[in-house]
Amino acid sequence: MDVKANSLYQEMQAMAMQASAPAAPMQRMEISSSGSEFSDMLGQALNNVNGLQRESRGLQQRFEMGDPDLSLVDVMVAKEKSGIAFEATVQVRNKLLEAYKTIMNMPV
Repeated sequence: MDVKANSLYQEMQAMAMQASAPAAPMQRMEISSSGSEFSDMLGQALNNVNGLQRESRGLQQRFEMGDPDLSLVDVMVAKEKSGIAFEATVQVRNKLLEAYKTIMNMPV
């Protein structure tokens, strides 16, 4: 499965925006703070994926216990959302590792 890094980045940004309250307008970032902002964004994306997995697990348990307000469709949609988010996270991790290896192999 070949996934482009830009599209994954855009998806992660959209997921982070959905999970958080409306953010303040973007301001010019200093170079020294960009690393911490990237780590914050990555942390938010991971927390969002974790939240989707928890929600999916909770819906599965409720369905198995016989909750009459829950349909199989809701459970399956939540499961697929969490699965896709996890796969996207793994692809981002793979791209980051690949970029790190490329940078480390560059001659100085």
